[in-house]
Amino acid sequence: MLAWAGFLTIGVILALLLSNRVAAVVALAGVPIVFALIAGFGPAEIGEFVADGLGGVVGVTVMFVFAITYFGVMRDAGLFDPLIRRIVRWAGNAPVTICVATTALAMAAHLDGAGATTFLITIPAMIPLFDRLGMSRLTLSVCVGLGAGTMNLLPWGGPTARAAATAGVPANDLWVPLIPAQLAGMVVALAIAWFLGAREARRIKALVTEPAETAPATVATERTTTATTTTTPAGPPSTGDTPSSDEPTPEDEAEPPAADELTDEERALRRPRLMWFNAALTIAVLAALIVGVAPPELIFLVGVVVALVVNYPGLKSQTARIEAHATGAMLMATTLLAAGSFLGILEGSGMITAMADAATSVIPSSAAPGLPVIIGVLGVPLSLLFGPDAFYFGVLPVLNALGEQYGVSSIEMTQAALLGQETVGFPISPLTGSFYLLVGLAGVDIGKHIKALFGWAWLVSVVMVVVALLTGVIAFGATA
Repeated sequence: MLAWAGFLTIGVILALLLSNRVAAVVALAGVPIVFALIAGFGPAEIGEFVADGLGGVVGVTVMFVFAITYFGVMRDAGLFDPLIRRIVRWAGNAPVTICVATTALAMAAHLDGAGATTFLITIPAMIPLFDRLGMSRLTLSVCVGLGAGTMNLLPWGGPTARAAATAGVPANDLWVPLIPAQLAGMVVALAIAWFLGAREARRIKALVTEPAETAPATVATERTTTATTTTTPAGPPSTGDTPSSDEPTPEDEAEPPAADELTDEERALRRPRLMWFNAALTIAVLAALIVGVAPPELIFLVGVVVALVVNYPGLKSQTARIEAHATGAMLMATTLLAAGSFLGILEGSGMITAMADAATSVIPSSAAPGLPVIIGVLGVPLSLLFGPDAFYFGVLPVLNALGEQYGVSSIEMTQAALLGQETVGFPISPLTGSFYLLVGLAGVDIGKHIKALFGWAWLVSVVMVVVALLTGVIAFGATA
């Protein structure tokens, strides 16, 4: 009975999340309560289950709220502006450096863990260079996706926060052992960007050497087709225009775009005189996080307090900065708390154990110890099927319980999932809102974008899995 109740609970939640019929909070909090009542548990018992579950996610939720606020304040103060300007100017007018700079800029912009912010910073900054040289917009979306995907493992990012809530451990404990794998993924992403840039350079050179009457038409046709075939129901309209005949050719010197143009409101928030202080503060926060001198939520709490007091003194200014970043932080916080309720009911009621026992009888014992590797390798493809909430709150708890039946640590299973599932894989996932922002800003067709990025993202993920195996983070056999 409990096993069926558990499977039905997860099945209904997955159906609701995948069909986008209700908010994640409604599905994660409401469905388990209903099935717990059907299974015969009373309101008092369910209340105890929920309380236990919330206790396991409070730390992660607090960390996420203050991390988003901290990096939002740093962005408002202009900490990342010099880095963005330098990367854009370094790109110059060579396709290779432009592609590498695009990926590097996406990595830097994704330090706050928000995909939408990354795409809003990177694509408008780099798209003038791509258009001026006649480079493919698909190459742009691939480079941005690779940079953002490899950085999405950060502990204040959505997937790691969700994974930490499911595993019941601090996000920092999941992330720090994966740093070598993440660094390897970043290197591979930059190498792929270099290759794509070299390929673009050869393509453009071939177009330039064609007769004058055919080459411009070819470039214009490609770009017009790309811009007009975009299907972006949740993203802004395409920014791509068909180049005119008087635009510079690839051989002309390309001036860096005005990536640092600011509105009056943004300019008023900048604190250029505090640049070095903010940089030192951010380095100290990240160092404390990696070393583990204190819980992550305390580190970011102190960071937010110092950042607000120094950069925006006064009640009015500090309240305005908190309110500016409250929406994104609270949406994720409520989702995490609802997930805590869901996990508390599954565990407290015994559903998760019953489900694992049932699954144990189906999966061959020889295959179960290899689940971490299987999950890691399939992480990117699974991003096309499951959104972050559906996988980390619906699928992963069952996999963790199943692995523990064979002595495989749930932490190891969770870390394996983070090497691809909605991290490297999120820029190809139609189940995330920021995906539509990516394809919309780049002006590319959804299907063509997924096809262009899928193989490269999977390659990066597999390399990260291999590094995790070599460093002992995950293993082929039982570890617990």
